Amino acid sequence: MLPNRMQLNKTVEEQLKKLKASTGITPNVSARIAFFRSIESDYCYQPNIAYKLDGSLTLDKFTWLGKTQLVTELLLKQKYPELEGKELQIAWASHVEHGIGALRNHKLLSELTVNLN
Repeated sequence: MLPNRMQLNKTVEEQLKKLKASTGITPNVSARIAFFRSIESDYCYQPNIAYKLDGSLTLDKFTWLGKTQLVTELLLKQKYPELEGKELQIAWASHVEHGIGALRNHKLLSELTVNLN
């Protein structure tokens, strides 16, 4: 499963911080939303492509995933049964990066909730 300490790509981390500044949604919550948006879009992480986890925001798994931890890990294992540990974390981070694109330009929390449909 996912490691206990996780981080994201530096660029994604900056986008999450900007989203927090404009909407008030914390980076861990917006990362959860971005992850599930990416899963819904049928995006697929490519393990053979180099992906850096160079962000400075390193949080424990429970803080990043909250109550969605079990379903997040199950979805990742279903989609990528061959991945474990750090590789699974990279897949998660890749999904967050893919999903944040749909969220990063929102200025108000109400805009974000309207567009979740």
